[in-house]
Amino acid sequence: MDVPDLGPLWLTFRLAAITTLLLLLVGTPVAWWLSHTRSRLKSVVEAVTALPLVLPPTVLGFYLLVFLSPESVLGGLWLSATGSTLTFSFTGLIVASALYSLPFMVQPLQGAFESVGHAPLEAAASLRASPRDAFFSVAAPMAVRGYLTATVLTFAHTIGEFGVVLMVGGNIPGRTKVVSIQIYEEVETINYAAAHSLAAILLVFSFSVLLAVYSLNRRFPVHVG
Repeated sequence: MDVPDLGPLWLTFRLAAITTLLLLLVGTPVAWWLSHTRSRLKSVVEAVTALPLVLPPTVLGFYLLVFLSPESVLGGLWLSATGSTLTFSFTGLIVASALYSLPFMVQPLQGAFESVGHAPLEAAASLRASPRDAFFSVAAPMAVRGYLTATVLTFAHTIGEFGVVLMVGGNIPGRTKVVSIQIYEEVETINYAAAHSLAAILLVFSFSVLLAVYSLNRRFPVHVG
């Protein structure tokens, strides 16, 4: 039995970890705003954040490829500042993965913040807590179930990416070749043993993630304000 190259597996886990941390920072304020705003733009922002759920990955990947290319404004500025391109790079994979996994972070957090309600925050305000203090001392601890779900699902979803990362990053060993692309390559070359080994790892990991999410959701009660 051929031993598969584990390099893409470690690269994939690294990408998932960085993407999840980035989305925790970005997704928290977005979800907080969505859960409390009365702006007419709420529906627009919700639709934009949920778009990766319905768009084919190749469509999203194509537009990201155009958006991040050296000919674009962002890609050109990045090239001038760093001397490297966003496309076909690990940094580009992070950008693409963050956009592709955004709804898996925002939607669970939005639901968790909405379940907290306004009453606990109003009580904190009556005790002279600032909005920031109220969030970190009241809202965030009460939304821990949403944070756990969002973190685990975002990490797992990033692990399974294929179309988006292939379009944006290509297939460069050690830089952009993630495990899903490696499995596809092994199947193309009829190396089913190696493909099976990698696929089995992802299968066990995915099942463990879902089992953990359902178990954790039973341990942490839903807070309704």
